[in-house]
Amino acid sequence: MLRHGFRLGSILVVAALAVTGCRSTGGAVAGAANPSATFRVADADLPEPLVMIAYGDMRFTDPAETEATQPAVRRALVAKVAAEHPAAIFLNGDLPWHGVAADYTVFRDETAVWREARLRVYPALGNHEFSRCAEAECLQLWWDAFPELRGRRWYSVALGSRVLLIALDTDAPLTPGSEQRAWLEGQIGGLAAATRFVVILLHHPPVDDPQTGKLGDHNVRPNEAALADYLGRAAAATKARFLVSAGHVHNYERFFQDGVTYLVSGGGGARPYPVERGAADLYQNPDFPNYHYVRLELRGGRLSATMVRLNDHARPDPHDWEIRDRFELAPVP
Repeated sequence: MLRHGFRLGSILVVAALAVTGCRSTGGAVAGAANPSATFRVADADLPEPLVMIAYGDMRFTDPAETEATQPAVRRALVAKVAAEHPAAIFLNGDLPWHGVAADYTVFRDETAVWREARLRVYPALGNHEFSRCAEAECLQLWWDAFPELRGRRWYSVALGSRVLLIALDTDAPLTPGSEQRAWLEGQIGGLAAATRFVVILLHHPPVDDPQTGKLGDHNVRPNEAALADYLGRAAAATKARFLVSAGHVHNYERFFQDGVTYLVSGGGGARPYPVERGAADLYQNPDFPNYHYVRLELRGGRLSATMVRLNDHARPDPHDWEIRDRFELAPVP
């Protein structure tokens, strides 16, 4: 296991491990961070308060493409996220439009400000990472973009002693008995006593607003429904709060089910989808579209969250931002 937090595009190489883009945690974390985590960042290397950003569905591609994705919106979001100076950025999938090399080149170009700021970036695989290439080729391109993850489709990061990020791959099985599910159960079953919040990052949502018509194919699938069943049981048996950040639906939704907070945060720039909101959705604002990101702030023992929405998306240089949703996760007593 690696006691490091990797950074997007960094060329720093850690002695002995020779892992591109990693940085030494600079201190012992034995007994404090989750021992089974794939990567670790020491408390001493993290700011207080701890700010994290979650969002997805950017579809980085040739800026001439303005139907499937909005390049001005993508760039505005990247710049705004950089201005937040987060300790970590969680990307819940569909970074490229087609998963081809040219799309990853645009991703690197448009997120150069993140590399310059040496921000920690943690992605999850989406379906568009596999849209126009064979699986092995698609994965190779993704690992070229995130070399610290090479050989891994899912992983975890202990962000200090209080937060465990678990990034899952919804293009692979999450059902009981699957390889990924067994790994996940090991991660949650081995939570350190100090862990207060578990953030699950993935692409296809385990909970969302059921849709009719052509968007019905974005409704919850059995793979993620099985995950939600498990997370409800796991949350009841731990001293940590669970937050799930998904995408796939290009909008914003929020739910609380079986003790778990579920977000759909798919407002990263891809063509927006209108949603029919059910009564269980805790966000009922009818405004559309919802290009946005979610800002998570851990201060003391409480995790507060805001959905920050881009209002003037139709401008060539959008820059008008507004908080449209707020919620808080208090620690388990």
